[in-house]
Amino acid sequence: MNEDYAATSPAAPLLALRRRVLFANSFVILIGATIGTTLATQLQGTSKPLVLIGFVVTGLLLSVAINFALLKLALHPLHRLRETMRLVQAGDMSRQAPVTGQDADADQLAIAFNTMLAAIDELGRSRASQILHAQEQERKRIARELHDETSQVLTSLLISLKLLEEEVGDDGARERIADTRALAHQTLRAVRSLSIDLRPSALDDLGLLPALRWYIKEFQNKCGIEVEFCTSGLKERLSPEMETATYRIVQEALTNIAKHAHARHVSISADEDGALLRVRVRDDGRGFDAQAVLRTPWQDRGLGLAGMLERASLLDGSVQIASQPGAGTTIDVTLPLARDPRRPAAAGAMSSPALADDPVSILAESTML
Repeated sequence: MNEDYAATSPAAPLLALRRRVLFANSFVILIGATIGTTLATQLQGTSKPLVLIGFVVTGLLLSVAINFALLKLALHPLHRLRETMRLVQAGDMSRQAPVTGQDADADQLAIAFNTMLAAIDELGRSRASQILHAQEQERKRIARELHDETSQVLTSLLISLKLLEEEVGDDGARERIADTRALAHQTLRAVRSLSIDLRPSALDDLGLLPALRWYIKEFQNKCGIEVEFCTSGLKERLSPEMETATYRIVQEALTNIAKHAHARHVSISADEDGALLRVRVRDDGRGFDAQAVLRTPWQDRGLGLAGMLERASLLDGSVQIASQPGAGTTIDVTLPLARDPRRPAAAGAMSSPALADDPVSILAESTML
């Protein structure tokens, strides 16, 4: 047990290095003593002191050179490990400490460091997944409360105002009631839109494609940007995590387009390519310097872009962004397919780009007639 501890502890390379330095210096001293004794017994005359001094200086220089070379060779794996640690500290978590096989002790340190990095990465992924899951659950709860409580109260208010308007005979009062009813209807539409943005029920009930079609329709009506959406494959429901991540990535991409791109046309494609899901979002907006943005630390890229990259990374996928000023932006998302056998196929659940309005909205629309 003590030997195992010594092999994996930080002091182990120092002990091994101490043995090497001791052996090398002992060898130099032995050779020097042997040659020095020989010279001292065989040399005679006035040249003897000069020869001995030259021998001593030469021995010292040789000892220094041997120790320098030995230390440089022995500490080289540690220097490489230190450089890797510096890069990791700077934020490059993809680095791995090299295991060279030249020094067992340094290799033990490198293996321990790589194991620690893997544990930190796994812990970070787990925490990020839990945070995103908690966010989605909270979004779902708030969306359900807005739909089931606030929307129903506003619908009841619209019905009451409609009945009151029919009973009032004064034209001025009827006009004020109509204005109030229009304001209540506008509030109901805003609450419904907020509820859908938080968590569309279609994503849970019908699947990814119907939810995207509904969101794209709403996006076009709200922003006035033409969106072309086409799909290939995807005849079965995906896992809930994959559907949520894909929906949020597309949603964030369209939000960024509406805020920053000043685009007139957007094309979105979602294709099943073997064991991969490929999603592409392309716009004809003003673009940006994608390489400069991607070189910045992730916390400075903006929450939208960071969220897209984080969601794809948690599913072992990737997000590639290609953009130049004045040339538009293309976002390519690649995710390994994950089916959900418990859910029925949903590709044919909707043939049109829109979903039917929910009952609350239908009833609200009828009160405006």
